[in-house]
Parts: sequence; C-alpha cells; structure tokens
Amino acid sequence: MRKLTYFIACSIDGFIGDPEGDASYMYPFVDEELLGHLTSEYPETIPTHGRRQLGIDDLPNKRFDTIVQGRASYDLALKEGITSPYAHLREYVASRTLGESPDPNVEIVADDLAGRVRALKAEDSAYDIYLCGGAQIAGALADEIDELVIKTYPVVQRSGMPMFASAFSPTEFTLESLRGFGNGVVVRTYGRKR
Repeated sequence: MRKLTYFIACSIDGFIGDPEGDASYMYPFVDEELLGHLTSEYPETIPTHGRRQLGIDDLPNKRFDTIVQGRASYDLALKEGITSPYAHLREYVASRTLGESPDPNVEIVADDLAGRVRALKAEDSAYDIYLCGGAQIAGALADEIDELVIKTYPVVQRSGMPMFASAFSPTEFTLESLRGFGNGVVVRTYGRKR
C-alpha cells in the first residue's frame, strides 16, 4: 500500500500562510543548505519550472510519482501561465469548480476525493503520493494521510491559514526523524500511529 504524505512548510505556530494562503515570507529561508536537502531527499517536490531554473530537471523521482493538490495551490501556477506545475509527476487537482482540465497531464477530481486517493494508494508502485497543500484539501484528506513531512520555519505568524481546515479530531503520529538546519528551519517526519 502506498502512503499519502502531506509535505508542507509552516510557521512555528502551525500556519502554512497568511489568511489568504500566501507563504512568500518563507522563501528567504530556503537557503543553500535547505535546498541541498530538498533536492537530495525530495527532488520531486520542487515544481518543474523551478527544477529547470535550478538545473536539476534531470533528477529522478526519489519518493513520489503522484501529486494531489487543491485548487488554491494549483491556481498559483495557473496565474503564472503554468498548467502542469509538476509535469514530472502524475497530477491530480481537487476542484468542484474548475471543470475541464487546462492540461492533459492534470486530472481534475470533482467528487469523492478520498475514494480517488484510496484507489491511488492501492496501486502497485514503489513510489508514494505527495499531498501538496493547502488547508482545505489536507482537512478533507486528514483520515487518509499516512505521513507528515513538516518544514517548520523559525517565525511566528499569530494567525493565518492552518495546516488543516477541519473539525477537531486528535490523531496521533509518531516522530520518525528530525533534522535541524543552520538557519533555524527544522524538518520533522511523522508516521501515523496505527
């Protein structure tokens, strides 16, 4: 069974962006050391156009072959004229309003998102599934998430978009790894406690 991994950046107090979801204030923390870690351990989480700019477009996928993202996250790429932001992965976008996909590499999932994710998890593959924010889709798929990879940036927001937009429902995870970086960023990996 494949894992659904919520790979996300957040503030110390658990926000993934401002109230509208803008997380651009986090970009300066992606320094050479952190970028080196991301490109060596999670190269497929860097969007295709970013991979090209960094000269790492030829890096093979290491952990994931599929991405599931919400409409708001996908809209960030569409605003830049990019219709397939993760062309090196199979792309699924959860949206009840987008209608037809603007790109043949992107499948729109309008109904039964959890069922579609369960079908993806049941596929026979050596690679897992990357859940790429935001709060609404993470909340909708909270029961399907098997792993959390949380990049915590050394900043407190006080309010904004939470990691999960869903009802109160405590779910235990087990810390599997922890890595700190010189700029104060911490990357923690948790597995769902079974």
